[in-house]
Amino acid sequence: MRETEVLVSFRPSSKEVYVLRGTRLVEAAAGAGIVLELPCGGEGICGKCRVKVAQGAAEPTATERRQFSPAELQAGWRLACQSPVCGPTEVEIPATSLAAAQYKILVQTEGAAAPASDDPPVRKRYVELAPPARGDDAADMLRLERALEKSGTGSEPCRHDAARTGSGEVPVPVFSSPLTVDLPLLRELPARLRELDFRGTAVLDDGRLMDFEAGNTTADAFAVAIDIGTTTLVAMLLDLGTGSEWAVASRINPQTRFGDDVLSRILHVRQNPGGLRQLHEAIVLAVDEMLGELCLQAGIPRERIYELTFAGNTTMQQLLCGVDPSWLGEVPFVPAGGRGLVFRAAELGLHIHPRGIACVLPVIGSFVGGDTVAGILATGLADAAAPTLLVDIGTNGEIVLMAGGRLSAASTAAGPAFEGARISCGMRGSAGAIEKVAVDGRLRINVIGNVPPVGLCGSGLIDVAAELLRHRLLAANGKLQPPDQLPGNLLPDLAQRVVLHDGQVSFQLVAPAETAQGQPIELTQRDLRELQLATGAIRAGIAILLRRAGLKPDDLDRVLIGGGFGNFIRRSNAQRIGLLPSRIERGRIRYMGNTALAGARLAALSRRARTLADELALRIEHVDLSADAEFHRCFAESMIFPET
Repeated sequence: MRETEVLVSFRPSSKEVYVLRGTRLVEAAAGAGIVLELPCGGEGICGKCRVKVAQGAAEPTATERRQFSPAELQAGWRLACQSPVCGPTEVEIPATSLAAAQYKILVQTEGAAAPASDDPPVRKRYVELAPPARGDDAADMLRLERALEKSGTGSEPCRHDAARTGSGEVPVPVFSSPLTVDLPLLRELPARLRELDFRGTAVLDDGRLMDFEAGNTTADAFAVAIDIGTTTLVAMLLDLGTGSEWAVASRINPQTRFGDDVLSRILHVRQNPGGLRQLHEAIVLAVDEMLGELCLQAGIPRERIYELTFAGNTTMQQLLCGVDPSWLGEVPFVPAGGRGLVFRAAELGLHIHPRGIACVLPVIGSFVGGDTVAGILATGLADAAAPTLLVDIGTNGEIVLMAGGRLSAASTAAGPAFEGARISCGMRGSAGAIEKVAVDGRLRINVIGNVPPVGLCGSGLIDVAAELLRHRLLAANGKLQPPDQLPGNLLPDLAQRVVLHDGQVSFQLVAPAETAQGQPIELTQRDLRELQLATGAIRAGIAILLRRAGLKPDDLDRVLIGGGFGNFIRRSNAQRIGLLPSRIERGRIRYMGNTALAGARLAALSRRARTLADELALRIEHVDLSADAEFHRCFAESMIFPET
């Protein structure tokens, strides 16, 4: 029976989530898309996840009594990794408790609400030019260049010039002289300067004049970071001056109608004369619609977006750019490009500023693309001093190992099970999705949005499988036990959920009367086979990278979890089904959120981040798992769930 969930609200982000009573605040925050600082892995040792519970504070735990003074506890201070949700709750999260890894390379002042970059790719500067006169007949472009030099060397594109230069920061030149301009804009510039009485805002893309706008528009400069996932698309509107997030949009990748994984889409291109055009137009249209949605949310015109950054796997990036991915479908799986791409967004048919730019992150190899580079960038993995593993869990499972000063990366075809596809009751993590399943004397579920359940998303799928294994309803070989072979002493609530349909065993999560459609939500034997395939692929990839480095799982200092839903999985359950190494302390496993989007955000806000992305892509060793003699044996073994 579905329990009534309670609302948890977070400030200052104004994000909300419904959770079961007893859920820890750190998990509730993750459900709202907020990643907290957890250096100790949630053991309550470091005290870095401090939050202030303004309403609904639970009784402090013994750990919290050691971390806070009586006055702090009375004021509502708690550790998010320790404090449970007891009822409707309001939580204030200080900036110091947010995961700093999301903001690598960005400059952030103490207590700031959002990061800001000191070297954004697109900058704005309001200038007043001296009109031409006898004795001063310099060309308009040279006159503009001179005015920019005289206006100072501050670099901020928006509203914070005085504040930042007054803080003692070292200024950065506003552009690289000489100033260049495209021919179409040069044709317009003389008349525009005179119409505006030689006053306006120069929009600069490094040393290129992108536009000259009427009035002072320095407060209006935006970029969009976009995660081009195989199954899901996510876009974030960013203020180039403050680095703050203004709006977020997401949707299912419309290319899924041509195939739910990259190989099926490559095959569609190879077998259909118009296949590339279909896939390219589908993704471009979806991105353009998302841009419109972001602008509507934020109340800004499209022309104030000057830059887009894209992070996706190699196939997704080539399809976005309209580049034939056919050669990714045959040995030796060679991508078209390697370094990052920068070009006019209009070349893709995307409607932002007419001369706005699009940046596509560099790729590492065949199926290890810009999303993996973005993840390394966002997590700071390249700087790890001890062996560290990054696992991006999605339709393609990307794995990166940092060990002995060397980075190696591989991709596994995990399939879309974790995104809800190929699962009979599967869905993505949206309203109505069962995202958490627990057994505490009886089965309990948590539904996103506190609405009648519609289906099961990836985190819930992992939970169910782990609980079935713990209660011996699911064998290590993946067989779901039929009603006449149930283990002794099984909880009655679990026993009654094992049902037969035409001789096929299923496990019923929700009865028909409690669902949104009036149909039962059940997990089938076939669903569990899909989970085995997905888990086995990632597990085998991890094993191969560790073997090549001469490491065992317990040699890892940290395991970083990324991906669209990686922040929402329960570590103990992921370890129970073998998705993550079971022979590693749970405290070493860290949630990093959507690292592809976080890395794209960095690239949108910092030229240094883009340069580093190119350097990382060239530095990383690409491991082709299909060419490893041990992979297929390891994959077969990894499909077997761990015995304990």
